[in-house]
Amino acid sequence: MPFEPSTPGPESTRRGMLVGVGLVGLAGTLTACGGSKDDSSADASQGTGSQNGGGQSGGGSLGKAADIPVGGGKIFKDEKVVVTQPKQGEFKAFSAICTHRGCPVGSVSDGKINCPCHGSAFNVADGSVAKGPADKPLPSKNVTVQNGELKLG
Repeated sequence: MPFEPSTPGPESTRRGMLVGVGLVGLAGTLTACGGSKDDSSADASQGTGSQNGGGQSGGGSLGKAADIPVGGGKIFKDEKVVVTQPKQGEFKAFSAICTHRGCPVGSVSDGKINCPCHGSAFNVADGSVAKGPADKPLPSKNVTVQNGELKLG
């Protein structure tokens, strides 16, 4: 029996195309599940509107300093900032976007800023990582108190 090189027939070409299309679809699905730095769908699902009813940024008033509990904090979704009060009269502000996958943080409790996406937690005093998978602290922001009002600065 003489050797004949095989040439792809219509069946193998069609099969290869179907496998390729399936792999592309799988890659798209995996990418969608992975999250990203700009995860606007996660932000949208968290709702809109800051706790003070305004969407100011760049020096605008966030609300009353008295609304921030000592040892806790408050998330201002529109401004993408979380303000904490680690000790009486000491206010800190951090980005409200988790450094792991870019999800918005969801709560502040027990001295931690908590991300609901993958379980990361950050310390209210300095934004450092208290629990992974995040491995970078929340970036700090400037916040001041003027006449009892919190202002980003």
